[in-house]
Amino acid sequence: MMETPLDTFDRKILALVQRDCQLKAEVIADTVGLSASAVQRRLKRMRSDMVIRAEVAVVDSKAVGRPMTFVAGLEIRENYESLPRIRNWAANRPEVQQVYYVTGSVDLVMIITAENVTDYDAITARLMVENPQITRINTNVILDTLKIGMYVPVE
Repeated sequence: MMETPLDTFDRKILALVQRDCQLKAEVIADTVGLSASAVQRRLKRMRSDMVIRAEVAVVDSKAVGRPMTFVAGLEIRENYESLPRIRNWAANRPEVQQVYYVTGSVDLVMIITAENVTDYDAITARLMVENPQITRINTNVILDTLKIGMYVPVE
């Protein structure tokens, strides 16, 4: 839980580190108008408060042999009892990149990366065997990525 509300400097820092988390504190400081030590303190606080949840390298899935991405819409029964089990299942599967609990015609949406359709079928077969409360999976295949990102507007 966030202890200190975000101010204008925090928001400027977040805008920069979301685009490049390897920026040096000195570069950020010059851009936002603070000292490098003040930037470091603010970054430490925002990491501790979980405002900054992770700092990762974004890998090209095609370069590592996982060129296909699927959007799987899951219909489940017993939602509130099923959610923790499915959440735990997905947490241990790196090919499941994102999971959303949603409104509409499906209950959950998963973004899954795979080598090919056969690989995806094996993933979803395991998913359904290990989570029998899933009644149906509606799959969309990503044909082309027009935009991908996790940037959150902060200003």
